[in-house]
Amino acid sequence: MSPSHTLVTGVGQCSLDYLALVDSYPAVDTKKEVLQWSEQGGGPVATALVTLARLGLRTRFHGIVGEDDAGHKIRRSLLKEGVDVSGLMTRIRGTSQVAFIAVERGTAQRTIFWRRAKGSELTAHELGNRFLDGASILLLDGLMPEVSLFAARKARSMLVPSVLDAGRLRPGMLELARTCDYVVASEEFARDLDWEVTEEALGKERESHGIQVLTVTRGGKGNVTVWRDGSFRVDAFAVEAVDTTGAGDVFHGGFIYGLLRQWSLRESVIFASAVAALKCTEIGGRAGIPRLPEVMAFLQERGYVFSDRSPR
Repeated sequence: MSPSHTLVTGVGQCSLDYLALVDSYPAVDTKKEVLQWSEQGGGPVATALVTLARLGLRTRFHGIVGEDDAGHKIRRSLLKEGVDVSGLMTRIRGTSQVAFIAVERGTAQRTIFWRRAKGSELTAHELGNRFLDGASILLLDGLMPEVSLFAARKARSMLVPSVLDAGRLRPGMLELARTCDYVVASEEFARDLDWEVTEEALGKERESHGIQVLTVTRGGKGNVTVWRDGSFRVDAFAVEAVDTTGAGDVFHGGFIYGLLRQWSLRESVIFASAVAALKCTEIGGRAGIPRLPEVMAFLQERGYVFSDRSPR
């Protein structure tokens, strides 16, 4: 199937991010001059779908925003990237998810202050029974547990592969992880569960929790993947990082792209690592998301050659 006909459906968070680049974090009760301001769309699933759109795939987002200025900006940011927002519901008298992110120059580390969207969560009724029509894969982040589990079960019944972005341990997340085909978790998620991030330890956790394929991302320390037939590590690519905001979200988009191109798990993880690394060269979760030729050139320069199989 050609890229223009491949559809990824996502259910989860969208946000408006306000970012401030500073030379160092200030002490408590002091002032700090900002070196650079930026306003960008954010949110795990939304940013992953933007990544896939820039890589040439069709995407459709299901989530909620409030009837506020942030909600209008979130919707426009997705439309600008070509993401189908027909499933983005507006909550009257609700407020959208927003975040303030302080980024430290030199280390690229960031601290996020965020406010959850206010308004009723997306429901299974709103999602409907046809939300997966034409979809090749489903992406979830588990923020809205009831509709996420409904979506994952629906995907399984339709034999549509599903990917869970397990950024944090939330209510219902482990049940959701067992229902999805691929779990890509942050190191924070692993810490929440007291998991040791080694191939052997994660292999045991994967089996005991009934997870099919598990990848744990560790930022600059790379990532670890375990599944029934084995395990492997992939190192992070060295780049001149400016900001790590959204790197995990972009990783998910790259990982899904690899799956849809029918690459091996290792190839998909390597590709995802490259896309995430390139994102980190600019401030914000979306400004640095690369196009496909840039990613392929980046990989080729480092000795990686991928097949040209079209996405399915």
